Amino acid sequence: MARISGVDLPNEKRIGAALPYIYGVGLTLAKSIIASCAINPNKRTKDLTEDDVNKLQRALEKYKVEGDLRREVQGNIKRLQEIGSYRGMRHSKNLPARGQRTKTNARTKRGKRITIGTVRKDVVAKVSKTA
Repeated sequence: MARISGVDLPNEKRIGAALPYIYGVGLTLAKSIIASCAINPNKRTKDLTEDDVNKLQRALEKYKVEGDLRREVQGNIKRLQEIGSYRGMRHSKNLPARGQRTKTNARTKRGKRITIGTVRKDVVAKVSKTA
């Protein structure tokens, strides 16, 4: 199992599909890194030599990936919250920050639906008599 940037890459996948398991590496960046390292993109992760893994590791050091990138993104969000910007407030309230609608949809950000029931007239009448 190849371990690059602190991430164990899956053995059975092609290296072009395994590199995006690293946070901050997408398909486009993975293809360009593989091309710069002169590695066959159809090669499986388990078939990589130690030299190939070292080449990939050195090529990835040029980019911000994993912990450094996560830290930078969290720092940016924290800065927005501290200055009290609209986007910062949306982040702190756990709502979409990029102008999406929230009347419907936005379930991923807002969480599971919570049903709010109506109060029947007879229950309201009983409560108002006792008060």
